[in-house]
Amino acid sequence: MSCLQTIADYGLRSLGMGERLLPKSDFTLCQQFTLIGSGMLHNIYFGLLALIAGFFLAVALAVGKNSANPLLRKPAEWTIFVFRGSPLFIQFFFAYFLFLSLKGVAPFFGPLTSAWLGALVVLFLNTAAYSGEIFYGALQSIPKGDLEAADAYGLTGWPRFKRVIWPTMLRLAWPAYTNEAIFLFHATALVYFSGFPAFKQMGDALYYASYFADKTFNPFIPYPILAGYFILLTLIVTGIFGLINKRLNRHLPQNQRQKLRIRPRLIR
Repeated sequence: MSCLQTIADYGLRSLGMGERLLPKSDFTLCQQFTLIGSGMLHNIYFGLLALIAGFFLAVALAVGKNSANPLLRKPAEWTIFVFRGSPLFIQFFFAYFLFLSLKGVAPFFGPLTSAWLGALVVLFLNTAAYSGEIFYGALQSIPKGDLEAADAYGLTGWPRFKRVIWPTMLRLAWPAYTNEAIFLFHATALVYFSGFPAFKQMGDALYYASYFADKTFNPFIPYPILAGYFILLTLIVTGIFGLINKRLNRHLPQNQRQKLRIRPRLIR
């Protein structure tokens, strides 16, 4: 079988297209690159949707935590504390059994017991909590001169937030938020260990890497391939976020613009 035929057969297997049966013997590098790359589509799905949805919840949590109203501040503080204070793997574990219990009460909750939705919800809440703390720190760091200028122009309420607080908060938080986005994509690899079953064995990249490692008894080929895909994904995320960072800082002199500094976390 040629490499092009392998790509055609297995390139979209993680999406339910192409060959249903995995290769059983005579594994080639092309098969490993293709199937692990196919699984990366699931990792991108988890990371992208959790990042987009988590961004809006994170802003709400940051604004709530910064509020003087305890009815808004306390729920935001506790949400951030709980999800930042517990390991992501434990959150996967408890969420799975919670969703499993809810499924027993009402079948409506059944999809939450599958990885494609249940694991996504956990990643969404986790990144929202971490990002919310980042945005809260940015809110606390907004120069008083900017707020005084807004007051001098008579800006209050939503116009004040939209024109002054929001853009300044994003500009200050973006370098740290970039690191959170990178870690979120890396954290999608934990879905494989989370207990959430893959739909029809259409797993993520680590699912396929582990399959080849088990079948060949040689982890030194599939796992470096997996690492290479994640490095490539990190470079793409860094590039996209770098362009957004330049856009946010376009009004500043060149020597005052914040540069992205990627600081990967060893543990969460």
